[in-house]
Amino acid sequence: MNKFDFGIVGLGVMGRNLLLNIASNKFAAAGLDLDTEKVNSLQQEADADHTIEATTDVKHFVELIQQPRAIMLLVPAGKPVDSAIASLLPHLDKGDIIIDGGNTYFTDTDRRFIELSEKGIHFFGMGISGGEKGARFGPAMMPGGDQKAYERLRPIFEAIAAKVDGEPCVEYLGNGSAGNYVKMVHNGIEYGIMQLISEIYDLMKRGYNLDDTTIQKTFDEWNQTHDLKSYLIEITGKILKQEDTDGGLLINKISDWAKSKGTGKWTSQNAMDLQVPVPTIDAAVFMRDMSKTKPERIKASEKLVWNSETADVNTSEAIAALKSALYLSIVVTYSQGLAQLHTASKEYNYGLNLETVAKIWRGGCIIRASILEDFRKAYGTKAGLPNLLLDAGIASKLNENQAGMRAVIQFAVQKGLPVAGLMNSLAYFDAYRSANLPTNLIQAQRDFFGAHTYERTDKEGVFHTQWAE
Repeated sequence: MNKFDFGIVGLGVMGRNLLLNIASNKFAAAGLDLDTEKVNSLQQEADADHTIEATTDVKHFVELIQQPRAIMLLVPAGKPVDSAIASLLPHLDKGDIIIDGGNTYFTDTDRRFIELSEKGIHFFGMGISGGEKGARFGPAMMPGGDQKAYERLRPIFEAIAAKVDGEPCVEYLGNGSAGNYVKMVHNGIEYGIMQLISEIYDLMKRGYNLDDTTIQKTFDEWNQTHDLKSYLIEITGKILKQEDTDGGLLINKISDWAKSKGTGKWTSQNAMDLQVPVPTIDAAVFMRDMSKTKPERIKASEKLVWNSETADVNTSEAIAALKSALYLSIVVTYSQGLAQLHTASKEYNYGLNLETVAKIWRGGCIIRASILEDFRKAYGTKAGLPNLLLDAGIASKLNENQAGMRAVIQFAVQKGLPVAGLMNSLAYFDAYRSANLPTNLIQAQRDFFGAHTYERTDKEGVFHTQWAE
């Protein structure tokens, strides 16, 4: 008893693999699940090099772990988390630590943080990214909670995390729900980048009429460049060459009816609450929703017609422009998410260090990419940078890729192909670089119909006009 370093509640795919990762790094790990089959399966999978014990008994499980106990929950978000906490509490002591490793909405984490702190229990919300393979061999982890209590967790988390240049992709992020919030925005960025890649793929296939082999090889080649080397580009190249049982390409038989679990929606909703624009992420959410209107879209395709002109295409020029468009829009998507983190950190008193966030995201997670090192350096050079687009080096690279981005969108409009992610990325870029926006007219309209007042450019103060009808 009391000899195990760490405990995990929930021995599904993520829980089992994370526990095996912990044990492979020479820590003794205990597992709890009410499903006897999962408990037995874990025991069978562990070998002589692993110090593992799994059980269905809550009291026995808690007694296995050395104090102050560190217990991670890997159960579905919502009521299952509260139920798991309730089952553990009678057996815990003051100073023990509970970590929620699921995709939990950050306000739920805040509630649990307060409720458990009143009982003397430390509560951490920790985002984990990397999927099944990452959990087993090195995820990116985003913990938030009490900083002093984190020292009990740090040696284990740093050992099991993915490494980039020898640095673990985990670090304490901030108070309360900071970890879950950062993971939420991570997922919003993930939505955006996936949408952008799908639009570029569609332009290659239906717009420029490139053959499947050329499209696949292009993604493979892009993944060898600093600007686009990333996990999502890498798996796109692999997906596009996967054969079906009949020898044809599997991608050509997969339905376009997309699913989602809601984390991208959470990012958009909270960004609106904070009044932070994230239009590329918003577009990604609405396009997944649009995909669900398949029966209507089939009917609309017969009624809403656009006959575009055909034109000769220079393949190498088209691919170069597409690469520019994808780079610029991906950077803009990261910029939107990181700007949201900048504002949220102030609003929710997280004390986030965005250099640390970029550092964690460089490896292990779904949105890992070579350009995150550029972002880490940008935040390291200027702490408190409100938006990546203000960094001189990044701005210069974006300026170099503007022409390709604009050419691709013009082509998409002429062909009648939907590129909501690309369009919203460019709209954000152009709006952010505009010293003046036409919202002065909106202010005048608001004052006209609602006497909401306005400010002037030539004098200080707040003004209202009796507008002539």
